[in-house]
Amino acid sequence: MRAMLESPVALGRPAARRVWLRAQRLDSETPFGDGAEATAAAVRHLGSVQIDTINVIERCHHHILFTRIPGYRREHLQQAQSVDRTVFEYWTHALSYLPTEAFRFHLPAMRRDWRKRSAWFGAVKGQDLRRVVDRIASQGPLTIRDIEDDVLVEKEHLWASRKPSKRALQLAFFQGTLTISQRAGMLKTYELTLRHFGWEKPPRAASEREILSYLLGRALRAHGLVSLDSACYRDPGRKPPMRRLIESRVRRGRLVPVAVEGAGPRWEHWALPEVLEAARRPVAEMVHILSPFDPLIHDRKRLRLFFGYEHVFEAYVPKDKRRYGYFALPVLVDDEIAAVIDLKTDRRQGRLLIQQWTWVGGGSERLRPRIDEALHRFERFQLDV
Repeated sequence: MRAMLESPVALGRPAARRVWLRAQRLDSETPFGDGAEATAAAVRHLGSVQIDTINVIERCHHHILFTRIPGYRREHLQQAQSVDRTVFEYWTHALSYLPTEAFRFHLPAMRRDWRKRSAWFGAVKGQDLRRVVDRIASQGPLTIRDIEDDVLVEKEHLWASRKPSKRALQLAFFQGTLTISQRAGMLKTYELTLRHFGWEKPPRAASEREILSYLLGRALRAHGLVSLDSACYRDPGRKPPMRRLIESRVRRGRLVPVAVEGAGPRWEHWALPEVLEAARRPVAEMVHILSPFDPLIHDRKRLRLFFGYEHVFEAYVPKDKRRYGYFALPVLVDDEIAAVIDLKTDRRQGRLLIQQWTWVGGGSERLRPRIDEALHRFERFQLDV
C-alpha cells in the first residue's frame, strides 16, 4: 500500500501557494460574478464561511465574501439565507454559513454530535424544548428577544444570566429541528427547519462513506492540495478512513501524491492531476486585505508551511505582549503575505483607522501604494451600510 506513495510529485512552496490561491479564488477579479447568486456560489465553492461576533471592522463572514466578490453587499447574504435559502448556518470547525445542498451531510452530526457542543445543554428539560418548538410552530419565527421567561437560571458566570429558552433554542438548532432563518447583526431568528426550506421531510442523511467523499471533494475544490489535516480539519477521528479513501483514489489514478517543499515525509499531500498542470501558471497581481478567519488564514499550520508566515490572533493577548495588534489583518500581495495591519472602523467619523502596520516576509515600502489602494476599497466597503 505505501509503495504507491514513494514517488510523489515535488512541488516548491511558490507553486504550492499558486495552487492554493487559485483554489481559494484569490487570483482573479470576479471569480463568482456578482449579486446574491455570487454569494451562494462562493459559499458552495469554499464549503463554509465562518461567522464571528467581533465587529472592530465588518464581521468576518461579510469580509470573507467581499474579498472574493468586489461588488458584494450585505443584503446579498441575507437574500441567499432568508429568501433564496441557498445557504444555512451550522457548525463545522466553527459556526459558519454552508451551502444548503450540503445539509444532508450534516444531519448525522445534528442527530449525534450536538452533545459535544456544550455541557450546558444537559440542563435543558424536555418540556422546555417542546415549549419553544411548539411556540415557533404555532406563532412563527422568533428571536430570543421575543421570549419572556418567568424565571432566569442561576448565574454560572458573572456575565451569564441566561433565559432557559436560550438553551432550548440553541439545542433545537444543533439538533436540526430549528434553523436560523435570518440574522440582523448577531440577532438570530429561529424557524422550523422543514418550514423554512419548504421540505415535507428532512433530506436523507448521508452515510459515513458519503460524508468522507464529500469532505475530500470539498477540500480538493477549496484547497487544491489536500492533506489529512486539511481534509479532516479538527476532526481527527476521520483520518484513518480518509487515508484509505485517498489511497484508493491514488491507485486508480484519480489523485496524485505531492511532496510540498518543507512538509517532510510525514506530512503528505495529494492533488487532482489537472491541478498540478495549473501550478505552472503565475497568479494575477492582486492585493487582498484578509480576515483572520479567512479560509486561507485560519489553518495556522498550513499557512506557515505554504507562506512561511505564522499568524497570531491577538485579540485575547495582553496589550503589552501583542506583536501585530488587537485585530491584525494579513495582507496578501500577489502570492505572498507582505504585511499585517491592525485596523479599526470609526463608524461615527466615517473612516478606517490604521492602528499598526507591520511588514512581514518580503514586504516593504515599495508595496505601500498598492496596499493603500486596497485599503481605500476596503474602507468604502466598511462604511457602505
